[in-house]
Amino acid sequence: MITIETSEGTIKAELWADKAPGTVENFLKYVDEGFYDGTIFHRVIDGFMIQGGGYSPGMQKKDTHAPIKNEACAAAKNMRGTLAMARTSDLHSATAQFFINLVDNGFLDHSGESAADFGYCAFGQVVDGMDVVDRIGKVKTGTSGPYGDVPVEDVVMLSVKRVE
Repeated sequence: MITIETSEGTIKAELWADKAPGTVENFLKYVDEGFYDGTIFHRVIDGFMIQGGGYSPGMQKKDTHAPIKNEACAAAKNMRGTLAMARTSDLHSATAQFFINLVDNGFLDHSGESAADFGYCAFGQVVDGMDVVDRIGKVKTGTSGPYGDVPVEDVVMLSVKRVE
Protein backbone atom coordinates (compact mmCIF):
# COMPACT_ATOMS: atom_id res chain seq x y z
CA MET A 1 0.00 0.00 0.00
CA ILE A 2 1.21 3.52 -0.79
CA THR A 3 0.02 7.01 0.02
CA ILE A 4 0.45 9.82 -2.51
CA GLU A 5 0.13 13.20 -0.77
CA THR A 6 -0.65 15.74 -3.48
CA SER A 7 -1.32 19.46 -3.53
CA GLU A 8 -4.94 18.45 -4.23
CA GLY A 9 -5.33 15.84 -1.47
CA THR A 10 -4.37 12.27 -0.55
CA ILE A 11 -4.54 9.16 -2.75
CA LYS A 12 -4.08 5.67 -1.31
CA ALA A 13 -3.38 2.69 -3.55
CA GLU A 14 -2.68 -1.00 -3.21
CA LEU A 15 0.04 -2.48 -5.42
CA TRP A 16 -0.25 -5.79 -7.25
CA ALA A 17 3.04 -7.58 -6.59
CA ASP A 18 1.34 -10.86 -7.58
CA LYS A 19 0.49 -9.60 -11.11
CA ALA A 20 3.49 -7.35 -11.81
CA PRO A 21 6.31 -8.19 -9.36
CA GLY A 22 9.16 -6.47 -11.23
CA THR A 23 7.08 -3.37 -11.86
CA VAL A 24 6.04 -3.06 -8.21
CA GLU A 25 9.64 -3.61 -7.10
CA ASN A 26 10.80 -0.87 -9.50
CA PHE A 27 8.07 1.54 -8.37
CA LEU A 28 8.84 0.95 -4.68
CA LYS A 29 12.55 1.53 -5.32
CA TYR A 30 11.67 5.04 -6.52
CA VAL A 31 9.28 5.49 -3.57
CA ASP A 32 11.94 4.43 -1.04
CA GLU A 33 14.49 6.80 -2.63
CA GLY A 34 12.07 9.73 -2.29
CA PHE A 35 12.23 10.15 -6.07
CA TYR A 36 8.57 11.13 -6.47
CA ASP A 37 8.56 13.71 -3.66
CA GLY A 38 8.17 17.13 -5.28
CA THR A 39 7.40 15.80 -8.76
CA ILE A 40 4.30 16.91 -10.65
CA PHE A 41 1.41 15.39 -12.55
CA HIS A 42 2.70 16.76 -15.85
CA ARG A 43 0.13 15.29 -18.26
CA VAL A 44 -3.58 15.46 -17.52
CA ILE A 45 -6.27 14.45 -20.01
CA ASP A 46 -9.83 14.66 -18.68
CA GLY A 47 -11.75 11.49 -19.47
CA PHE A 48 -8.52 9.51 -19.92
CA MET A 49 -5.74 9.65 -17.30
CA ILE A 50 -3.37 11.70 -15.11
CA GLN A 51 0.37 11.06 -15.54
CA GLY A 52 3.28 11.94 -13.31
CA GLY A 53 6.52 10.83 -11.78
CA GLY A 54 9.11 12.16 -14.18
CA TYR A 55 9.26 15.94 -13.89
CA SER A 56 9.78 18.58 -11.24
CA PRO A 57 7.91 21.91 -11.42
CA GLY A 58 8.86 23.85 -14.55
CA MET A 59 8.91 20.58 -16.54
CA GLN A 60 12.43 19.74 -15.36
CA LYS A 61 13.00 16.08 -16.33
CA LYS A 62 14.42 13.88 -13.57
CA ASP A 63 17.10 11.27 -14.15
CA THR A 64 15.87 7.69 -13.72
CA HIS A 65 17.18 4.16 -13.38
CA ALA A 66 17.33 1.87 -16.41
CA PRO A 67 14.04 0.88 -18.11
CA ILE A 68 12.22 -2.26 -16.97
CA LYS A 69 10.54 -5.19 -18.70
CA ASN A 70 6.89 -4.54 -19.56
CA GLU A 71 4.79 -6.95 -17.47
CA ALA A 72 1.46 -6.05 -19.08
CA CYS A 73 -0.84 -9.05 -18.81
CA ALA A 74 -4.47 -9.90 -19.49
CA ALA A 75 -5.11 -10.35 -15.74
CA ALA A 76 -4.28 -6.71 -14.94
CA LYS A 77 -6.62 -4.42 -16.83
CA ASN A 78 -6.43 -0.62 -17.23
CA MET A 79 -9.69 0.04 -15.40
CA ARG A 80 -10.80 3.25 -13.69
CA GLY A 81 -8.53 3.93 -10.74
CA THR A 82 -5.69 1.61 -11.74
CA LEU A 83 -2.06 2.72 -11.72
CA ALA A 84 -0.07 1.79 -14.81
CA MET A 85 3.42 2.42 -16.10
CA ALA A 86 3.92 5.07 -18.76
CA ARG A 87 6.33 4.27 -21.57
CA THR A 88 7.39 5.34 -25.05
CA SER A 89 6.58 3.35 -28.20
CA ASP A 90 9.37 0.99 -27.08
CA LEU A 91 7.51 -1.77 -25.21
CA HIS A 92 10.17 -2.09 -22.51
CA SER A 93 10.94 1.60 -21.87
CA ALA A 94 9.08 2.29 -18.59
CA THR A 95 11.18 3.84 -15.82
CA ALA A 96 9.51 6.03 -13.15
CA GLN A 97 6.53 7.67 -14.85
CA PHE A 98 3.12 6.23 -14.13
CA PHE A 99 -0.49 7.16 -14.77
CA ILE A 100 -3.81 6.69 -13.04
CA ASN A 101 -6.73 5.78 -15.30
CA LEU A 102 -9.73 8.13 -14.96
CA VAL A 103 -11.98 5.73 -16.88
CA ASP A 104 -11.84 2.13 -18.10
CA ASN A 105 -9.19 2.24 -20.85
CA GLY A 106 -9.46 -1.24 -22.34
CA PHE A 107 -7.53 -0.19 -25.44
CA LEU A 108 -4.42 0.01 -23.17
CA ASP A 109 -4.79 -3.61 -22.02
CA HIS A 110 -2.48 -6.45 -23.02
CA SER A 111 -4.17 -8.47 -25.75
CA GLY A 112 -1.24 -10.06 -27.58
CA GLU A 113 2.51 -10.17 -28.08
CA SER A 114 2.74 -7.76 -31.04
CA ALA A 115 3.79 -4.15 -30.42
CA ALA A 116 0.26 -2.96 -31.22
CA ASP A 117 -1.34 -5.38 -28.73
CA PHE A 118 1.16 -5.54 -25.87
CA GLY A 119 -0.41 -2.81 -23.76
CA TYR A 120 0.55 -0.90 -20.65
CA CYS A 121 1.32 -2.61 -17.33
CA ALA A 122 -1.33 -1.94 -14.68
CA PHE A 123 0.26 -2.58 -11.28
CA GLY A 124 -2.10 -1.21 -8.65
CA GLN A 125 -5.49 0.23 -7.74
CA VAL A 126 -6.60 3.40 -5.94
CA VAL A 127 -8.47 2.32 -2.79
CA ASP A 128 -9.10 5.79 -1.36
CA GLY A 129 -8.93 9.26 -2.88
CA MET A 130 -10.52 8.72 -6.30
CA ASP A 131 -12.20 12.09 -5.68
CA VAL A 132 -8.70 13.60 -5.61
CA VAL A 133 -7.74 11.78 -8.82
CA ASP A 134 -10.93 13.05 -10.49
CA ARG A 135 -10.25 16.60 -9.27
CA ILE A 136 -6.74 16.47 -10.76
CA GLY A 137 -8.28 15.17 -13.99
CA LYS A 138 -10.35 18.36 -14.25
CA VAL A 139 -7.56 20.94 -13.80
CA LYS A 140 -7.00 23.49 -16.54
CA THR A 141 -4.20 22.44 -18.93
CA GLY A 142 -2.14 24.10 -21.63
CA THR A 143 1.25 23.78 -23.26
CA SER A 144 4.71 24.08 -21.73
CA GLY A 145 7.42 24.18 -24.38
CA PRO A 146 6.88 21.14 -26.62
CA TYR A 147 4.54 19.47 -24.09
CA GLY A 148 0.75 19.52 -24.25
CA ASP A 149 -1.89 18.66 -21.63
CA VAL A 150 0.28 20.22 -18.88
CA PRO A 151 -1.61 21.63 -15.87
CA VAL A 152 -1.50 25.44 -15.92
CA GLU A 153 -0.93 25.36 -12.14
CA ASP A 154 1.41 22.64 -10.86
CA VAL A 155 -0.22 19.62 -9.25
CA VAL A 156 2.58 18.42 -6.98
CA MET A 157 3.20 15.02 -5.40
CA LEU A 158 4.36 16.30 -2.03
CA SER A 159 5.32 12.80 -0.91
CA VAL A 160 4.84 9.19 -1.94
CA LYS A 161 5.34 6.68 0.87
CA ARG A 162 4.76 3.04 1.77
CA VAL A 163 2.08 2.45 4.41
CA GLU A 164 1.13 -0.72 6.26
